[in-house]
Amino acid sequence: MKLNIRCITSLIALAAMPVVAQDINTAYFDEGFLYQHSLNPAAGNEQNYIALPIIGNMNIKMMGDFGYNDVVRKNPLYPAMSDKKMTSFLNPYLNDALDGFNTGDNRISGQAKVAVLSAGFKGLGGYNTLELNVRAKINGVIPYELLRMACDLKNEHYDIGTVRADGIAFSELAFGHSRDINDKLRLGAKLKLLLGIGNASLKMDNVQADLNANDSWTVAADAESHVSMKGFEYESGTKEYDIRPGEYQYVRDVNVHNGGLDGIGLAADLGLIYKINEQWSLRGALLDLGFINWKHDFYAKNTAESFNFNGFHDVSMKKHDDENLEAQTDRYVDQMADFAHLVDQGDQGGRTTGIGATLNVGASYTLPSYKPLSFGLLATQRINGDYSWTEGRLSANITPNNWFDAALSFSVSSFAASLGWMVNFHPKGFNFFVGMDQLLGKCSKELIPLNSNASISMGCNIVW
Repeated sequence: MKLNIRCITSLIALAAMPVVAQDINTAYFDEGFLYQHSLNPAAGNEQNYIALPIIGNMNIKMMGDFGYNDVVRKNPLYPAMSDKKMTSFLNPYLNDALDGFNTGDNRISGQAKVAVLSAGFKGLGGYNTLELNVRAKINGVIPYELLRMACDLKNEHYDIGTVRADGIAFSELAFGHSRDINDKLRLGAKLKLLLGIGNASLKMDNVQADLNANDSWTVAADAESHVSMKGFEYESGTKEYDIRPGEYQYVRDVNVHNGGLDGIGLAADLGLIYKINEQWSLRGALLDLGFINWKHDFYAKNTAESFNFNGFHDVSMKKHDDENLEAQTDRYVDQMADFAHLVDQGDQGGRTTGIGATLNVGASYTLPSYKPLSFGLLATQRINGDYSWTEGRLSANITPNNWFDAALSFSVSSFAASLGWMVNFHPKGFNFFVGMDQLLGKCSKELIPLNSNASISMGCNIVW
């Protein structure tokens, strides 16, 4: 199986990929939500459940400073001078090419989680959960100066800064237990066995670029890439220098043959619920505190003090039978590979990486005059180095009867402000829930959200 180099260098393409995850934060204070234990392992449940395979609990979340509609634009030449309705922000005829981007760092973050198997049951003096989940996360940071350089052909010096991207995929086998310590305090924990599928990272420090007389660029950067994946290999090619005689090698693509598990690790979730009185309660949880030890570290770096780069070029967004959106994205990826200018350094042996932890701290208040209605305030801190972010979320939760509950939330995060919602149906023998922490909004023809802040969570379960 051939895997193109987007796994380590496709920064701009990340904005066009709906990927992402903790379960839906809007449901953090919803007592009827079966998977409340995924947000806080201290949460118990009055119902036993078995998830329907794959569709029992599915979560996709994406957050960012820019989105698909900032990268893919209407072609200003259509229809008078071109038959292509859509183009990219690199089109030289756009007057507002960079209006959708921040003038500092532009970030994108995504997480996905699918429950292959999941069950919860009362016993052992408390509530227990057993889960097998598949998870994936991506992150990218693109400086504004890189985007400006990509659009400009000005004879000036560009001090771009740091470009970075990271992606990880793994499975987790988790066992959780929670119980009441007394009439006020409830504690819970989960132990997770992590099975690493793959991890890739790219970092380019001190990136600087200058335009040459022949409209090519001289680029200097301290760039390196780490990939941990079974059966992985870099594909190298050669190019001739434009500004002096000779050839140089660079990583132009990657391949994966007979992939499989490449790492193993451990993680833990810890949580507590403290009931102050009938109206007030406090909740806190630390999730995904752990690591994966990988067998391989396929390493590549930029070994030249400076190198020649022919620049970024616009790619048609018109979909043809022989060139779909993925193929068009690959053409951007090829340009990013050329820009990174990495040279294969071989397998350096094993390495250890974290998976990124999440801290949830919240308080809830139940109306004494109408107990089915409660309000909650949740603070979430993602702890993941360069890719950390913060969110505050206010929610209203209502449980009008014993088979239905719902929640509505408003959040402000490091990326954007957004509305969230969830409805949860749990009549006798069956449970179905669906919700969003960020409204999906409009999508492209390829069903890609135009706004990078979007999410969806849903699941079907058998309960008793």
